[in-house]
Amino acid sequence: MTAFFLPRATDDDQAERLYEALAEFAGCEPAPPGERVRSIGFTQDGARWAARVGEELRGERTTSSLRRGELVEHTQTLTDPARVLAIYPGRAHVVVTDAQPITGTASAWANPFSARPDEVVLFDAR
Repeated sequence: MTAFFLPRATDDDQAERLYEALAEFAGCEPAPPGERVRSIGFTQDGARWAARVGEELRGERTTSSLRRGELVEHTQTLTDPARVLAIYPGRAHVVVTDAQPITGTASAWANPFSARPDEVVLFDAR
């Protein structure tokens, strides 16, 4: 497991302030230390996505087709330049990235966006 951190924070105090500020930006409540989310896995538009704090959004889409009577699967790797800054738990988790309007980074995803994860990894509790 990984200790709690946020990209761009230089120390624990700054990480706490940034975590609270990003929660306010996202319109949600910051989670207490034992419930902070490191990463989620979720399905969106037929693709499997992973959102991990400090990393770009990544996904995979697998398609199947019949070719000469055989089932052939093709897996496409998907990426988005938005880097995950924080993930807030809830009925639907809220993901905040460094995309617009926080920076000029363009993304196919809204910022923040909601996802219903089927996999959740928490940070180590402090």
